[in-house]
Amino acid sequence: MDCSRARTKDPGEWLQTCPDFSQPLAEQVVEWFLNWEPDLAESIKWNMLCFSGRKLVCGLSACQQHLGVTFFRGTELPDPARLFSPGGEGNTNIRSLRLATLDGLNHAALRDLLHAAVALDADPTLPPAPKVKRKPWPMPAFFKQALAEKRNRAAAEGFKQLSPTCQREYLVWLTMAKRPETRAHRLAQTLAALKSGRRWAQRKLT
Repeated sequence: MDCSRARTKDPGEWLQTCPDFSQPLAEQVVEWFLNWEPDLAESIKWNMLCFSGRKLVCGLSACQQHLGVTFFRGTELPDPARLFSPGGEGNTNIRSLRLATLDGLNHAALRDLLHAAVALDADPTLPPAPKVKRKPWPMPAFFKQALAEKRNRAAAEGFKQLSPTCQREYLVWLTMAKRPETRAHRLAQTLAALKSGRRWAQRKLT
């Protein structure tokens, strides 16, 4: 899930301000969801358009090149059509699918998934599955060395103040840099962002 600051708290405005690519996808999926489960309530959390019953059921993430559909108790849901993206989200509950187009989408399977998620949420006798703590992502040696430098004291403190999830986003991004020039660029951008107390998703803000 995105750690960036929500651009709005209004579901209607959220839809209107989605990226051009994912906006029509989001509008169609919202229409489907509210037709299939009209009692769901809409809200904005983590810059996602979320749908709730007793608790959070699912949410939409409007990205530049896809629409993310997240089910907060996804691993407890039947998925015979294999709509969910492989690999999961790193914990026992959340599962998502990415939609770059609605052409060829198994609408009936998505509807069944939503119905199952709502039914699961509505049953108070079925508590969520326990979460499994992810193993910490190792800190790259070059990043650890940079944070230890006196001139980067503010960045080190900024990193320390982040939640483990948001720390992990920086660590994964830095680790995935293979070329020296890419690594140097990402390190410089990371240090500048951390000095200003910005999370990974906000790293390009000035």
